[in-house]
Amino acid sequence: MQTGSFRGFDVEMRDPGIALITFNRPEKLNGLDQWIKRDLVETLVQAEMDDQVRVIVFTGSGRAFCAGDDISGKGRDGGEVIMPDIPGGHRNAIGTYNGLRMLSQPVAATIRGLDKLTIASMNGIAIQSGFSLALACDWRIASSDARMGSATMRFGLLPDEGGQYLLVQLMGVAKTMDFLQRKRIVNADEALGLGLVSEVVAPDQLAARTMELARELAEGPNVAMRLLKRSIYNAAEMTFAHALDEIAAKTAISDHHPDAKEGTAAFKEKRPPRFNQWIGS
Repeated sequence: MQTGSFRGFDVEMRDPGIALITFNRPEKLNGLDQWIKRDLVETLVQAEMDDQVRVIVFTGSGRAFCAGDDISGKGRDGGEVIMPDIPGGHRNAIGTYNGLRMLSQPVAATIRGLDKLTIASMNGIAIQSGFSLALACDWRIASSDARMGSATMRFGLLPDEGGQYLLVQLMGVAKTMDFLQRKRIVNADEALGLGLVSEVVAPDQLAARTMELARELAEGPNVAMRLLKRSIYNAAEMTFAHALDEIAAKTAISDHHPDAKEGTAAFKEKRPPRFNQWIGS
């Protein structure tokens, strides 16, 4: 995958196979516009297709992880905009509908659809679409400085990028109703109690702890882990009978993969397994 600086974010690779995506507009609280979103989706597609990428980490620069859409009032051409700058969008109902489906919603949908494992390293504020981006990840590690929420109801708007779905999966219907309708923005410890993040660490420990987890995941049997990730998310929406059939189909792949042979051999030889040798260099 391509590394370097892009519109709104930087991409770098760290061993072993960790793609670090850092939002780089601290003066805008790392707010997103449609060009950033399209570049981000393209980067994620590249990461999904690149065997060298095993784990994807998202984080922010400055005091925000990602404060949602950039509604500062300036479009790319300097013109005034009221809502996120979608060409032809928000002028009528169909424009908003298509803009959301084709430009805004694909960010969270693409992250959730990745087979590669993902971590949101939440260094600060995560609001609206930035919050949904984090919720779409498989793990969320929060700095104790982090604050997060949707709070779209403060403007009479809806959590239109999938936040309501992701919150229901994490917290259930009743807690999601309370969280969204009451416009709650919570600190890291409150988020931990609600199950929105997996752990909270001191700000100066966030980067190190995130990379520790990323390396642990990257060194695991990546093909089996990707299959298991998809199976877990599928199971949340399947009957038991369908889930049994689905995991059987995936097991037919993992049981015959080189990582399974290596794992079995390592167990018999009483040594640590050396997974992912199939990736090569």
